[in-house]
Amino acid sequence: MPLHFSGLKRSLEWLPGAGNDEKEEMVSANVTLITLTVADIAKATRFYESLGFVKSKSESQEQVSFFRAGGIVLSLWDRKEQIQDANAGTLWDGNGGIVVAQNIASAAEVDAVLDKAKSAGARILKPGTKTFWGGYNGYFADPDGHLWEIAHNPHWQLDGDGRLVLPE
Repeated sequence: MPLHFSGLKRSLEWLPGAGNDEKEEMVSANVTLITLTVADIAKATRFYESLGFVKSKSESQEQVSFFRAGGIVLSLWDRKEQIQDANAGTLWDGNGGIVVAQNIASAAEVDAVLDKAKSAGARILKPGTKTFWGGYNGYFADPDGHLWEIAHNPHWQLDGDGRLVLPE
């Protein structure tokens, strides 16, 4: 799937040699999209819709689904296509050790989300449990094996939209 970035003429501040031209515009360090590679786009799309993610009908296609996920976009794309696109065949054999996390307002909500995920077809890896750091979390694997942590951290706040407010 070719990706087009029209008008992207900015360098990344952290790249070697970047920022040498005073006229260059710096790209801020942030995450805007997470792509989960999947074996079956339609099946994975149904799973995430059943968890409450809202699919963009205008941007999603048969071979890719895009979901609103707070301040970022969650994308589902064919695993083989992603490996080919990234030229990662010799490097990547599946899960790269990434855990996607959702922080929520209470321990009871952790349990509710884990129950909803299980009902949708997820495998619970760790039920909701008190943590050593004073919070409460649990883990599930989606049908394609992607790990999700559902957590309540009483030391961090969520804003009115449920987005994490990370202390300075």
